[in-house]
Amino acid sequence: MATADSELEDLRQQAQILQHINESVISMDLAGFITGWNSSAERLFGYSEAEVIGRHVLFLYADESEEDFRFEDAFLNRGGREMEVRRRKKNGEIFWARLQLSLLKDDDGQPNGIIGFLSDITERRDAAEQLRLHARIFEQSDEAILITDAREKIVSVNPAFTRITGYSADEVIGETPRKFRSGRHDAAFFAKMWERLLGTGYWQGEVWDRRKDGEIYPKWLSIGSVRDAKGEITHYFSIFTDITDRKRAEGRIHHLAYFDALTGLPNRVQFNRLADQALMASKRKEGFGAVLFIDLNRFKPINDTLGHVVGDKVLQETANRFRSCLRGADMVCRLGGDEFAVGLFEIASRDHAANVAHKLLAALDDPIVIGGRELKLGAAIGISIFPEDGMDTETLLRQADIAMYRAKQTGPDGLSFFSEDMNQRAVDRLNLEAGLRRAIDRDELLLHYQPKVSIETGAIIGAEALVRWRHPERGLVPPAEFVPVAEESGLIVHVSNWVLEAACRQIRQWMDEGLPAMHIAVNLSARDFSSSLPARVQELLERHKIGAEWLELEITEGMLMHHTAKVVAMMDEITALGVALSLDDFGTGYSSLSYLKRFPIDTLKIDRSFVISIPDDVDDCAIAGAIVSMSKQLKHNVIAEGVESGDQLAFLKSLGCDEIQGYLFSPPVPAETFAAMVREGKRLAA
Repeated sequence: MATADSELEDLRQQAQILQHINESVISMDLAGFITGWNSSAERLFGYSEAEVIGRHVLFLYADESEEDFRFEDAFLNRGGREMEVRRRKKNGEIFWARLQLSLLKDDDGQPNGIIGFLSDITERRDAAEQLRLHARIFEQSDEAILITDAREKIVSVNPAFTRITGYSADEVIGETPRKFRSGRHDAAFFAKMWERLLGTGYWQGEVWDRRKDGEIYPKWLSIGSVRDAKGEITHYFSIFTDITDRKRAEGRIHHLAYFDALTGLPNRVQFNRLADQALMASKRKEGFGAVLFIDLNRFKPINDTLGHVVGDKVLQETANRFRSCLRGADMVCRLGGDEFAVGLFEIASRDHAANVAHKLLAALDDPIVIGGRELKLGAAIGISIFPEDGMDTETLLRQADIAMYRAKQTGPDGLSFFSEDMNQRAVDRLNLEAGLRRAIDRDELLLHYQPKVSIETGAIIGAEALVRWRHPERGLVPPAEFVPVAEESGLIVHVSNWVLEAACRQIRQWMDEGLPAMHIAVNLSARDFSSSLPARVQELLERHKIGAEWLELEITEGMLMHHTAKVVAMMDEITALGVALSLDDFGTGYSSLSYLKRFPIDTLKIDRSFVISIPDDVDDCAIAGAIVSMSKQLKHNVIAEGVESGDQLAFLKSLGCDEIQGYLFSPPVPAETFAAMVREGKRLAA
């Protein structure tokens, strides 16, 4: 009896212990009917003890699977097992549990029951699953992921990082992301990045980095920080994508949106955008601007007859020619079809727009050769001026378009200004240029000679050959009117060639007539001053059989300012022939004693702008005195041009000037008159 009481007491104590175990404890008979249910089981499942005692345990299963039955068979055979199972609560919620079963045995060691211990492991399984998911994302992500510690040392990278950068994990772990910098971003960029990152815990933006092979590429980068429970940063993570293809696509889209696909020139949208900006800047500087509207002539029959492939090539070549005519600050665009526009946003005067228009027309002078065919184009150009004709690009384009139609009415090729007075000036200039081209071919040019006189003896010692134009309708055209046009249009080269040829021919005639040898000076333009000049001069001397002592070439200071070594070598070649060199317009440039002594110059000419006001203007007197003094130090001859009064002559003589040239002695005269003056022995009045 005592033994039985003792056993009952043990069972009560065991039951109390089971009630206080945190794990859910369920006891069953061997058939699976519930015989025990502790308080933890009640809390976990939601069923009270009364609701479950006597019921089969299967009602708690979330699903009856073969795995459960295989487990039970193995359990009965081996006496115990642990597994993870899914169970259902009273409220229908399904959860994961860790189940451990043990056999209960009687005194004879025979199984008489089952006891099960359950723990809810849903959170642990979810956390583990989340870790597996994150690992899978990390490994399989198309975006590169880089993780550093708080000191910015790289601790992990994913395969996408290796694919994008070319670096393996082993090559970068322990390094810092500074390893990948391209050098395109300055310190201020990174300072701003870190300020944002430390302030908000996040930064994103476009960054240019360097791959392992050295290629610099763009990426879209997001950086975040990770903090622990104390708020201390433990790690940084970077996620980025290579946006090279996107940038290229954006570039292509931008180019298609703002540039002409055929010629590569800006289109109308881009022209309007950039021109408005440039005109605003020009307005602030109170400068001038211009818009030229160009419509090609004879393009349509070429395109219609020979096809669009040929037409496209013609437009491409035209675009290249127009582009080559302009400065970097200017802009040419294709408006569409055979229409182009040019924006001139930094011009010193309104006349500059006409000069550019002439260059554009001249660019079409030579035929365009496509597939062996010579195709001749022309153009009509309308010009509008900022700010007179409009304050914005749209208005200026419209006015230039109107002017272009006016140009078409006056002739197939030409130009017209929107304003009438500017248009008349342009027409006059165009007529003058066309007339000058004809003048060379029709022998309308002639030379006059202005004597050079020795101040000491008063005798004629030479002359300057000055070109004149005898226009069939206007008579003699002043050089100040046609020489600038010749220089701007490029005709000056042809004019200079004619002058040299005519002067040498005249020298030969004077030699034959027995005139004494003297220097006949010929002015050269900057375009004449090239490496071929010495050979050309030698050829002229030999062909006309004239002595080199007759010829003198006048150059300006501006020709000496560039390519000094080449210029000196070329001048040495000319003087080696026996031809004298003089420096014209001296004092208007930047000459100095140390500069001039490098060049083989015989004579310095004081510019008329300094002579006209002497002896009354103190400054001009001082300049003239300095030039004479400098010339004497260099052992150069010095001549003053533009001398018109006795007072000027007296002052120059007091300085030690050697020669004069000017209306005091004689204006420029025809060759016959000059020769007569020499024969008569005309002298400067004392």
